[in-house]
Amino acid sequence: MPKERVTDLLDRRLITGDRMMLAHVYLKKGMVVPRHQHENEQLTYILEGALKFWIGEDEKQELVLRAGEVLHIPSMVWHKAEALEDTLDVDIFDPPRQDWLAKTDDYLRK
Repeated sequence: MPKERVTDLLDRRLITGDRMMLAHVYLKKGMVVPRHQHENEQLTYILEGALKFWIGEDEKQELVLRAGEVLHIPSMVWHKAEALEDTLDVDIFDPPRQDWLAKTDDYLRK
């Protein structure tokens, strides 16, 4: 799996099937994934490090995920994240993230 440099603080590797996508996401401490939503159902499994999440349009639900923990994000739910330390997570999407495949995920590339 080739590693794609998205920004100076974010790299990823993608594996895509017909109906699902698995991504290794490498976030450097301080990386903020801006608030966004997508049609894709998402599972985030932290392998190393820690991510703080803000869930919902009002960002009122906050939680920290550490190594070994999993978060389910339903379709169209607003969410944002920040790497509290260097982090490796596995994201699983159904269906595959077409914006990631086409590299039109501008919200990440700022």
